[in-house]
Amino acid sequence: MTRTDRPAAVVGTMSVLDRFLPVWIGGAMVVGLLFGRMVPTLGEALGRVELDGISLPIAVGLLVMMYPVLAKVRYDRLDTVTGDRRLLIGSLALNWVVGPALMFAVAWLLLPDLPEYRTGLIIVGLARCIAMVIIWNDLAGGDREAAAVLVAINSVFQVIMFAGLGWFYLSVLPGWLGLEQATIDTSPWQIAKSVLIFLGIPLVAGYLTRRYGEKAKGRTWYEDRFLPRIGPWALYGLLFTIVVLFALQGDQITSRPLDVVRIAVPLLVYFVVMWGSGILLGAAMGLGYARTTTLAFTAAGNNFELAIAVAIATYGVSSGQALAGVVGPLIEVPVLVGLVYVALALRARFPDTRRAPALTKEF
Repeated sequence: MTRTDRPAAVVGTMSVLDRFLPVWIGGAMVVGLLFGRMVPTLGEALGRVELDGISLPIAVGLLVMMYPVLAKVRYDRLDTVTGDRRLLIGSLALNWVVGPALMFAVAWLLLPDLPEYRTGLIIVGLARCIAMVIIWNDLAGGDREAAAVLVAINSVFQVIMFAGLGWFYLSVLPGWLGLEQATIDTSPWQIAKSVLIFLGIPLVAGYLTRRYGEKAKGRTWYEDRFLPRIGPWALYGLLFTIVVLFALQGDQITSRPLDVVRIAVPLLVYFVVMWGSGILLGAAMGLGYARTTTLAFTAAGNNFELAIAVAIATYGVSSGQALAGVVGPLIEVPVLVGLVYVALALRARFPDTRRAPALTKEF
């Protein structure tokens, strides 16, 4: 391991914002929970204005979070990703075969006596990544173009398969196994709207920004001057989203700590197993560090905004299913931040020698 490959050396190249990211995220969670607990009417006020069933402040935070990363994507390189069949097949298998089945299994094994939370977790397992995973992938030095393609493909599959898989895992499979059955009430159009808003808008904005920015000022100006200016806004958007999200549910989370712990355990198992499966599969297929990292994070990440919206629309804002959806990012955020550092520590074990492009002063 060379000096520059050591995790400490990699961390030393990060900006202050990146280096202390776990601290900022932890602080954002605490601030949100305190706001939600100290100002009981805050959640109602924040949730009064919605965009596709999601509180408008959360929607704004998600859009701000995703735009800078998608503006960094080299859209002229996407053909190198779409031509990698191993990566695409591996991602589809992890996301649409392994992921839902794993969440179903851990939810039933660890929450057999809590049907509302169990149903909420199964819905989380069906909602595949489209938002925060782009941030984790970038911080870990994953392949930015591959992440954009995999997120887009998973979004299309989400529109097509979410309702059908929900019916299968909540009604059909439990019936076959002699377990308690549940229902899910959502439509492909409802899911499509969520995907179009939270992925489509920042994706189009990022593409147009790069196309016309490079055309007007050139690629050197765009990548050396413009991107470093907008880069930090991805993490600002992330922190803002976390504050608002936990402010909305602060009272429920702080008043039911034991329930939160029960929900957290299967989520922790799920995130770690999915990420580890992605790393092992990518390494076995010889994808190299960047694409293996992208495969792992896109497999482990979930579309919590869709899961929460579906749970609220189907079961109500104060339901156990909705609480399970909210606890999702409470566990996902710190766990996947930790896995970013694990990925960096594993980088030297991969045969390719490419450096992670995201861990610079861009952020």
